[in-house]
Amino acid sequence: MIYLFFATGTEELEALGTADIIRRAGLDLQIVSITNERIVTGSHGIRVETDALLKDIEFFDAEMLIFPGGLPGATNLAACEDLNERIRDHVYLGRPVAAICAAPLILGRLGLLEGKRATCYPGFEEELRGATYTGALVEQDGLFITGKGPAAVFEFGYTIVERLKNKETAEALAKGMLYK
Repeated sequence: MIYLFFATGTEELEALGTADIIRRAGLDLQIVSITNERIVTGSHGIRVETDALLKDIEFFDAEMLIFPGGLPGATNLAACEDLNERIRDHVYLGRPVAAICAAPLILGRLGLLEGKRATCYPGFEEELRGATYTGALVEQDGLFITGKGPAAVFEFGYTIVERLKNKETAEALAKGMLYK
């Protein structure tokens, strides 16, 4: 199972666009609320009904964790101690994590990007503690995939699909969605 986390103030395009691409690829993804409510309001006032609550999911089957950006969504995700503990455990087990826009700050604050190449929304570079900021639209280094911002959603989603399935599936999906 792939888990994409949604907090109050999450960037809806980054969350839903990424989820859409991953589900089109036939991968199992759940959108998870870190609040105690299944309906969460994003950064642009769009109410999103999530599939599950953080308190109700098991992480033993987590193939990948995904963090969309937006403010205050990214900082709300970063402030969730239960989630932080689970991120550390997930990475310790050698499983991939993806974060886009402001959300790479979560990984930076946890010290997980030390010695890695990463990208993020301009202005959040200092939050990527120990990482080399590249400014690329999407960056992949080791277990981590990072995206720059809303314009990177397609490339970010296809990179995740390539990582979890294969390059051919990602390319076919991009072609079918008229991306290239």
